[in-house]
Amino acid sequence: MPSLTNVNTNTLQQLQAELEGALHWDEVMRRLYATDASAYRELPLAVAIPKTEKDLEILIRFANDHGVPLIPRTAGTSLAGQVVGNGIVVDLSRHFNKILEINPEERWARVQPGVIRDELNMALKPFGLYFGPETSTANRAMIGGMVGNNSCGSNSVVYGSTREHLLEVKALLSDGTKAEFKSVTPEELRQLANEKSPSPLLQRIYQTTDQLLSDPFNQEEIRKNFPKRTIERRNTGYALDMLLDCAPYTPEGPSFNMCRLIAGSEGTLCILTEIKVNLIPPPPPFQGLVCAHFNTIDEALRATVVALNYHPQAVELIDGYILECAAKNTEQRKNAFFVQFTEDGSYPAILVVDVSADSPEQVQDTAAALEKDLRANGLGFHFPLLLNEDTKKIWSLRKAGLGLLANIPGDEKAVAVIEDTAVDVHDQPNYIRDFNEILKKHGMSAVHYAHAGSGEIHLRPIINLKTREGHRQFRMIAEEIADLVKKYDGSLSGEHGDGRLRGEFIPKMVGQHNYELFRKIKATWDPKGIFNPGKITDTPPMDQFLRYEPDHAVPEIPTFFRFENQTILQHAEQCNGSGDCRKTHLSGGSMCPSYMASLDEKDTTRARANILREMLTHSDHVNRFDHPEIKEVFDLCLLCKSCKNECPSNVDVAKLKMEFLHQYQEIHGVPLRSWLIANVNRLNTIFTAVAPWAYNMVFKNTALRRVANRIVGFHPDRTMPLLHRQTLRSWFKKQPVKNPAGPKVYFFCDEFTNFNDVEIGKKAIQVLQKLGYQVVIPEHSPSGRPQLSKGLLKEAKKLANRNVSLLKDLITRETPLIGIEPSAILTFRDEYADLVDDSLVESAKSLAVNCLMFDEFIAREIENKRVSKDVFTQEKRLIKLHGHCQQKAVSSVVHTKKILSFPENYTVQLIPSGCCGMAGSFGYEKEHYDLSMKIGELVLFPTVRNQPEEVIIAAPGTSCRHQIHDGTGRTALHPAEVLWEALQ
Repeated sequence: MPSLTNVNTNTLQQLQAELEGALHWDEVMRRLYATDASAYRELPLAVAIPKTEKDLEILIRFANDHGVPLIPRTAGTSLAGQVVGNGIVVDLSRHFNKILEINPEERWARVQPGVIRDELNMALKPFGLYFGPETSTANRAMIGGMVGNNSCGSNSVVYGSTREHLLEVKALLSDGTKAEFKSVTPEELRQLANEKSPSPLLQRIYQTTDQLLSDPFNQEEIRKNFPKRTIERRNTGYALDMLLDCAPYTPEGPSFNMCRLIAGSEGTLCILTEIKVNLIPPPPPFQGLVCAHFNTIDEALRATVVALNYHPQAVELIDGYILECAAKNTEQRKNAFFVQFTEDGSYPAILVVDVSADSPEQVQDTAAALEKDLRANGLGFHFPLLLNEDTKKIWSLRKAGLGLLANIPGDEKAVAVIEDTAVDVHDQPNYIRDFNEILKKHGMSAVHYAHAGSGEIHLRPIINLKTREGHRQFRMIAEEIADLVKKYDGSLSGEHGDGRLRGEFIPKMVGQHNYELFRKIKATWDPKGIFNPGKITDTPPMDQFLRYEPDHAVPEIPTFFRFENQTILQHAEQCNGSGDCRKTHLSGGSMCPSYMASLDEKDTTRARANILREMLTHSDHVNRFDHPEIKEVFDLCLLCKSCKNECPSNVDVAKLKMEFLHQYQEIHGVPLRSWLIANVNRLNTIFTAVAPWAYNMVFKNTALRRVANRIVGFHPDRTMPLLHRQTLRSWFKKQPVKNPAGPKVYFFCDEFTNFNDVEIGKKAIQVLQKLGYQVVIPEHSPSGRPQLSKGLLKEAKKLANRNVSLLKDLITRETPLIGIEPSAILTFRDEYADLVDDSLVESAKSLAVNCLMFDEFIAREIENKRVSKDVFTQEKRLIKLHGHCQQKAVSSVVHTKKILSFPENYTVQLIPSGCCGMAGSFGYEKEHYDLSMKIGELVLFPTVRNQPEEVIIAAPGTSCRHQIHDGTGRTALHPAEVLWEALQ
């Protein structure tokens, strides 16, 4: 690998001055781009975020002049280390993300490499067209990366890989030449090779390729030593076999197209600037998935051959290990609703067979015929057919497999080392049997999942890569499985590419002669080796540059929070880089709001986990949290909690940020603004007792408010919540007891409702009373949410201890604690058990299950037939509902929708918004205000503005309602207010 000794800070500064985009060589960005989703880690020299094609030309010139490698990257979800290296990482995801043209008549689209696969299909939907290849990362995987790895996915039995859909590309060659590659006739090919190429380098490329493929000995070696042609997923090395299939080398073959070689070349030959892809009709409209249950993996794989006779859209395997992991994941547990255990009580192996068709009858008939055939062959014991919306749940479960595997407690993980092998589907049962015998011999086991229908089961052995023994196993298993794959004439890479993981074994897989042809191709396209060197050819040993150094001792890192069954470092390490946090607002969900607004890798959940892992692992400080780098990357975390739910690895970055702030402030002190926010309850108590009118006078007056905001560090344009003339507690004390004989419920008078949202609190209590409940406000302390948000964990712990002590013997299922502010009441369910004294942990857990949002409680009572529609109006109303982030993460918006739909003629529609952007104090703070509003503008604000005045806007969160007011001028109602107004 290049030493890069001739590049220094001055050189990089000169390069930055030439670029319209950005160039980063600071410690933070280098660490964030040192890894992808693989086991590899290497600090790059710098990170470039090019804006224009001219920027790319400048980078190529710089690379040639200084011998610096360029590493093209889009979403950075590679599993074989393709975008890890010591040169300049060129991140094309930020600005090269436009759909340039859609031609519905000729069925093609022209895109830049940073276009997300699912978002391309969203744009194609109005035309009735579809881009077929689908990866499990399709909601963030980008077309450029899909071309680089020749990606496919679950539906490859129908659509094949990206290569089959790649029509043309525009690219920059290693000398900066602009080139276009597309289908050419044999005559045009000869002309390009000999006389009519636009540049000398382009002519050499065609000339060399023609010479190599015209040689009869080379033809024989390629046909003899490449993987079986019956294996659709052949992704080992450069696709010379695919070019050999073209005319004139195979006279009856398709037209020659260099795109066949570029697909799967992993950025080692050129940098793509435009990509033209083939489009097809969308999948059949009526969805149906047969989820066949089997006692063993072998049985499921034998069933695969039977299933393929029914021409399915996909045949995917999910083994019991993944189902067990799903049961421990909040989101995926719901998606595994159909699973039935085997007779011995263990998780089954499930084969998901997609029998989608043009009519419901066809779906049912195919499913029935398949089940009958499998039973006749003695295969399977349970065959549920999932239809319509339920199909999304199983696909979500299947796609989450990679992230779920990261949830295994401790340092042993399911490692991507030989997970990409592909064999003929008829060889698959014997291959997997041999594979497991090899593992058994070494006392190892593996996870099995994914593309059974294509002969590519993802196989991940459980290895601890933090140890020397783990490193030994990593190499040993790769070597032995490479031999096994060759025995079956398979492909060592089916879809994830060679990178630096499998490149070492390519000579073994295709023969030394063919490997030398690969080296010749690389040397012709890239004579100076500037494009992603060390991938596919001339790779370093596959066990070098691994993410974890063997037996690298990290001392025990004490934390204030508990991290159950793991350390804080292990929790951060659960992030495997799969990049689920890189999806945009168009794909839905809330993770990660700051990334959705900025599209900068630095603002992803992955970046925060990465920087914490980096600094905790490599720090030489006594307090390993004492690093401004962590503070910088965590700054734009909104503490929305979305990652706790939506990240398949359940990395709770909000909890990590709270712990970091606590540890960092132990040394550097608590900033004044943070202290004021954390002590909002204490300050409001003083203001309310002394002069609430004076407080309100300041913050009702625009000029005075702007001055006051600036003094405390809030943005001058942000309005402030006002104080009520009396607290909710003082109002409640003056009320007569209602429904003394009715069922008793306890009302949590949180720090926001007590001072600011008093009228909402009143209406919530009145609704409960109208429904026949005796409402009691017990003695309790504030929730501690403001203290948690600013890392004042000692103060939060005192409040948590007191609340658990006061309420543990009072709150039961029959007498629950009900709160109206999600962030406050859900603190009982989320942080308390990890925060309280050891002696109170079990009490905190018991208390948590009976602490309910107002919405949850009413929904439960409706379900139990304890609430009648008769008490509500018959008036017709439409409600647009925005859910609170912590509600989505810890509870569900379903409860809110259910209660608001309960009045006879009330219709509720969910706003497909993620985080509102306020997130407690985040949206008030001067440096965060603009981003806060930008997040709101993604979905929430435009949706609200487009609603007629008569439409009710509902939002359970106090921050959300405030954000909606500031961003749109509309007043959003709490669900309790909506029900109060609906009372007869």
